[in-house]
Amino acid sequence: MKKRSYLFFLCIIVLSVSCKDNSSEGVSTEQVESEFIDKSDIERMEPPNWWVGFENDTLQLLVKHSNIGDYIPSISFEGVSIEKVSKGNKSNNYLFIDVVISETTSAGIFNIKFKNDNGDELIDTYELKERLKPAEDYIGFDSSDAIYLITPDRFANANPNNDTPVAIEGQKPLLEQTIDRANNYARHGGDIEGITNHLDYIQDLGFTAVWPQPMLINDMEQGSYHGYAITDLYKIDPRFGTLEEYQELSQKAKQKGMKLIMDQVANHCGLEHWWMKDLPFSDWVNLQDNYEKNIDNWDWRATINSNHRRTTNQDMYASQYDSDGNSQGWFVATMPDLNQRNPFMAKYITQNSIWWIETAQLDGIRQDTYPYPDKDFMSDWAGAIMTEYPNFSIVGEEWSYNPLLIGYWQDGANNRDGYDSNLKSSMDFAMQVKVVEALNEEESWDKGLVKIYEGLANDFHYASPKDIMVFPDNHDMSRIFTQMNGDVANTKMALATYAMLPRILQMYYGTEILMNDFEKPGDHGLIRTDYPGGWDGDQVNAFSGEGLSAEQKAMQTYMSKLLNYRKNSKAIHEGKTVHFAPFKGTYFLFRTHGDETVVLIVNKNEKPITIDLKRYAEMGLDGRTFKNVISGETFTWSDAIDLSAKGPLLLTTKTK
Repeated sequence: MKKRSYLFFLCIIVLSVSCKDNSSEGVSTEQVESEFIDKSDIERMEPPNWWVGFENDTLQLLVKHSNIGDYIPSISFEGVSIEKVSKGNKSNNYLFIDVVISETTSAGIFNIKFKNDNGDELIDTYELKERLKPAEDYIGFDSSDAIYLITPDRFANANPNNDTPVAIEGQKPLLEQTIDRANNYARHGGDIEGITNHLDYIQDLGFTAVWPQPMLINDMEQGSYHGYAITDLYKIDPRFGTLEEYQELSQKAKQKGMKLIMDQVANHCGLEHWWMKDLPFSDWVNLQDNYEKNIDNWDWRATINSNHRRTTNQDMYASQYDSDGNSQGWFVATMPDLNQRNPFMAKYITQNSIWWIETAQLDGIRQDTYPYPDKDFMSDWAGAIMTEYPNFSIVGEEWSYNPLLIGYWQDGANNRDGYDSNLKSSMDFAMQVKVVEALNEEESWDKGLVKIYEGLANDFHYASPKDIMVFPDNHDMSRIFTQMNGDVANTKMALATYAMLPRILQMYYGTEILMNDFEKPGDHGLIRTDYPGGWDGDQVNAFSGEGLSAEQKAMQTYMSKLLNYRKNSKAIHEGKTVHFAPFKGTYFLFRTHGDETVVLIVNKNEKPITIDLKRYAEMGLDGRTFKNVISGETFTWSDAIDLSAKGPLLLTTKTK
């Protein structure tokens, strides 16, 4: 790649010389260092490239090479200067070079030279690229989006040849090489190409964005399929595919008007991450002294785990002991907890996120385990991204059923401690569970549908309710069909409710075909089961419908109609929300925008019932014609409505 880049820039020089007497219009402004040498002597330099034209004109390069601490770096490239050079305090094999890139700097390629006192010289090539589009054109996800969450290893295997990639010469083979679809915790072979090939299917269901779980390399001995034990933050896992294939996924999604969200992890890495063999600082990871003391016998018994007391982030009475236990303890023995209080680690993580936004042209980031890293860092991290990309979107995972805690993490929250997260979205675990309880419980004064009614009343606490992300389930919890105890009508009511709320919507792959985990409820390997039809030879193919039961096909159709209507409904995206207290086993939710009114009626009655509509008179709908979004039938709003069967009824004034 570097050789090709060098030849390209030589061509640019020749072109510039040949046109020196002509107009410069159309001639590339990229520059190349006059004494450029195409060499790559350095073991590792990260970020591997950067761009001109950022708001922040600084860049910190991590340089990893044997005894590089004995060398002094230099750069001779117009507009680029070295401001500071730092060494790790634990290993002499690292340099951290702080570079300033002036606003007039042109894109180009140049050398970074390293010399030691013995006169030895190392040379490496670095490139500053032009940004592909203006910062404001990175448009994130919002309440108009429905996001399809995918476990890539379990969705579709389009390229069996990358299931067990051959080791590159000079590199060690991957630690986990086998494919075993009979083992729920082994790798099954799904890949990036499998997602790309089925974008049409996802789009036809009505989804507008895809969120694959992490696809960076997890070179771990076992359990690497889920993606959350990353061992190189700049490398796509070859068992998923290549960087070019990831970029192609992003490009093809955009061609279809869809968005790509990247799942990132700032809290931890995998134990086999390359830097764990040679840590640059004595505090690069949390509780590092405990790890190094027990490194020869490292396992779960030696690990100091997180206490998971996430409320210490908000608790004005929390002890430092408990706060540190949450943010510094390790999740598990195989996931070292990164120390974001180390400024070099903090810079590394932030630059890595920006690098992926530019490289893959991302439309959003989902940040894993948001309340676990240092919260001041998380504010700085999100702030740095939103400064560069003002229309971008980030959602943070806060697994709490307390709206006070969920709201704390949203940008604009009126937090008594003055904390501002700079985070646009957090995840609505609170509303997720309220909908489940509402539909599973018998109706009474304080149980059943009142859980939705009172749950939605908590929106007064959120800085922006429509920017909160709600979902029926995800990769860490039982599937919604399982949570609904196999009741199809209840499942449909749950999905319609989530889709109608003033929220961003996310659903997990397979919800549309009633995938479940009845056999072992809550088992992660079973929850993340293979999507039927994603592998050659599958007896059932959900993409084509072959082999699906009548119930599964009906749910696919239901989801498609629900989400495709939602896709084009301003009332659902940004309309006014009005709801009424539950009445005779029903709950009415109205969304209104201009001439469009959408009504969701959740009906838990097993027997036919007639509901008096005069109690909803304030909505001004008398005489209006409505269409049933699912069946297409029309209905005129008058004094009463007959509900013949348990289930959801979704009505719209958009009759054409």
